[in-house]
Amino acid sequence: MNHEKYMQIALDQATEALRQGEFPVGAILVEGGRVVASGRRIHSRGFAAAVNEIDHAEIVALRTFLSQGQIVKPGELVVYSTMEPCLMCYSTMILNGIRHIVYAYEDVMGGGTNLPLKQLNPLYAEMDVVITPNVLREQSLALFQEFFANPENTYWKDSILANYTLNQ
Repeated sequence: MNHEKYMQIALDQATEALRQGEFPVGAILVEGGRVVASGRRIHSRGFAAAVNEIDHAEIVALRTFLSQGQIVKPGELVVYSTMEPCLMCYSTMILNGIRHIVYAYEDVMGGGTNLPLKQLNPLYAEMDVVITPNVLREQSLALFQEFFANPENTYWKDSILANYTLNQ
């Protein structure tokens, strides 16, 4: 599979999120070489009532896919995300049958792909998940650097992630 081709599509989603002032994460779902759903981070800024930690790009893409009446056949979907999925996104994807996750930029503060599945209860311990990191990392890093360098963006400002990103 051409990981760079698909990650570029996720980066396009992240660029649009950044253009809208949102945290620049984009994600797509690929099945059989075809993009079947996409999403970008929403509600990371704006009115206090709208801001939440549920509408991550991976969750938005998965909701879109499932709302179309699609069924996840375990192992057939690949997720491409411009940032390493957090624990919420990672566990949601694997519980929904996704077994291959490709990401661009590591989340040193909240990334969840290092969760030791084999040490957990049988539901998780028996899952074989393939993680492919660092695909188009530099392009994704540039979006996060632009986001964190903008004083108008306060999401995760002065966090471990922001400081790590700005010092790359």
